[in-house]
Amino acid sequence: MVRAFTMVDAATGTTEDVCHRVRELDSVVEAHAIAGDFDVIVELEGDEPHDVLAAITSEIRPLEGIGTTRTYVCLD
Repeated sequence: MVRAFTMVDAATGTTEDVCHRVRELDSVVEAHAIAGDFDVIVELEGDEPHDVLAAITSEIRPLEGIGTTRTYVCLD
C-alpha cells in the first residue's frame, strides 16, 4: 500500500467545495482545509505509486478550483 499527502492551492472562495469534491474520490482517505501556503491537504492511498499518481493527475488536478499541487509520498 502506498500513502501520499497532496497539498492543494484552491481558487479564492473554493476551499470548502474542493474539500467536499476530493473526499468523494475513491483514492482519497481524508481531505482538510488548512492554513498556510496551501489551502487543502489530501491524504491518498493506492496499491502502487502509479495509482496515487493517476488519482492526482486525472481526478484531482482537473477539478474546478484546483491550482498548484505538491505531493509527498510516505516512505514508511
